[in-house]
Amino acid sequence: MLPILNTLLPVFALILIGYALGRSAFPTADFWRGAARLTYFVLLPALLLNRIATASLAGFAIGRLMGALAAAILLLALGLLLLRASLAHRLQLQNAAFTSLFQGSIRQNTYVGLAVATAFYGAEGAAYAAIGVGTIVPLVNLLSVGVLARYTEETGSTVGWGEMALAIARNPLILACLLGALLNLLRIGLPLGGEQTVAILGQAALPLGLLTVGAGLKPRSMGRFRTRILLSSLLKLIVLPCLFLIIAWLLDLRGTALMVGLILSALPTAASSYILAQQMGGDQPLMAAILTAQTAFACITMLLLLTVANVLFV
Repeated sequence: MLPILNTLLPVFALILIGYALGRSAFPTADFWRGAARLTYFVLLPALLLNRIATASLAGFAIGRLMGALAAAILLLALGLLLLRASLAHRLQLQNAAFTSLFQGSIRQNTYVGLAVATAFYGAEGAAYAAIGVGTIVPLVNLLSVGVLARYTEETGSTVGWGEMALAIARNPLILACLLGALLNLLRIGLPLGGEQTVAILGQAALPLGLLTVGAGLKPRSMGRFRTRILLSSLLKLIVLPCLFLIIAWLLDLRGTALMVGLILSALPTAASSYILAQQMGGDQPLMAAILTAQTAFACITMLLLLTVANVLFV
């Protein structure tokens, strides 16, 4: 357990440092908003593009990893939809609150996932994580938009289906993964010195991304939503990774592919879930509380899950 703890701690330490900087408004609040946009639109796509375009994918269990990740998310999403009426009755969940609970149960923070996978498994782990991100991002966006559109119609959603489909198609992370896969398939990599340029950009993605995650946390929002926070955290941080492990075992997924898939499944929810709730009428205070709490809980749950999986499957 100690080696796993030593690998996880620096990742969550950066998030904590980001939180402290954000609370002190250093350098400025505008800086953190700009840093988040820079990371999302430039630095993280550069990292994904470089990892996929230059990876030697021969022998990679790409199909089984993608299938296990997608199946676990779809099963959990289906279960939540089937139990929506029961949850609404027991927890007094309004439609907007259900959409935030839904997002908090299926979305992943890619910054944390890429940082942890790279710290554990180096270039191979980063390549597997990039492939996983290319699978997860479009799927969770489609599911989240669909649920928000269905259950927040009375609030007057400001985002239409066509507009959202276009936004997903233009998502910088998806485009970077697709371009990287194309360059890899064509076996041309990143020509004309592009590999070094993109690699340098990508090196800044994870530290800055983790700092911005911390700067965006809102601990004061957690007090009113304890039961809902605990339920979303249980589903996202325990149930989803366990579903992934069962499916991965059935698909005979092993080694680095399985462990990276587990890391991606066990992540706290993404900051983009708050933005989507804001755009489409979700419960924004609940979404902020879920995001903050899961980021704190994930350090413990990931440590336990990775330790157990390392003993049982590796």
